[in-house]
Amino acid sequence: MSREKYQRNLEILKANTIEMAVTSLDMVKKATLSLKKLDKALAEETISMDDIVDEHEMMIDKCVSDLITLQQPMAGDMRLITSCLTMAIDLERLSDLASNIAWVTLEVEGEIADIEPLLSRISAMGSIAEKMLEDTIVAFQNSDAELAKRIAEEDDKLDKLFFENEKQYIEIMNNNNTIISDASHLLFVLRYMERIGDHVCNLCQSIVYMATAERVKLN
Repeated sequence: MSREKYQRNLEILKANTIEMAVTSLDMVKKATLSLKKLDKALAEETISMDDIVDEHEMMIDKCVSDLITLQQPMAGDMRLITSCLTMAIDLERLSDLASNIAWVTLEVEGEIADIEPLLSRISAMGSIAEKMLEDTIVAFQNSDAELAKRIAEEDDKLDKLFFENEKQYIEIMNNNNTIISDASHLLFVLRYMERIGDHVCNLCQSIVYMATAERVKLN
């Protein structure tokens, strides 16, 4: 592999990772909005986007394989390569969680007015998760380890909301048995949002390693 082609493949790898992250972010946004509005068409669109994420993951796997097999990367390049590979795994799992949220939209049977207090709490968690992922894309593009560390600190907010909302959901279910079925589905969404935050923290760990060679455990 020529040096020019090697550099081009590195650029393709990074571009695919960014595109995969952007698609995953779009899925989280659409999944959250589909649930907020109980928009089943938007939920189905979100679920269909998972195929795009899978395609990006396969392209990243191929780029990594070609780069490692055909040329021995320098230390800094190797960190980029391995970080893109680990990030692809987290992005794939994160997009699966977005699909799970969209599936809940399809399962909910009640009217928005009946479960609005529950939906508003999910929207608050979704806003935090979306901002974390948006900033993570910027941190990756700029190899910004300090930004990545600050993003991971935001996960505490998601964890706090998860535990608060879980307790409130159970109280609401106890006081209104007509929404137990829908509330049970929405309880899963709280967990999905919390896990999205965990995967964003993993992404940030990969960025810190890529930028500094420092292996850290964030949150």
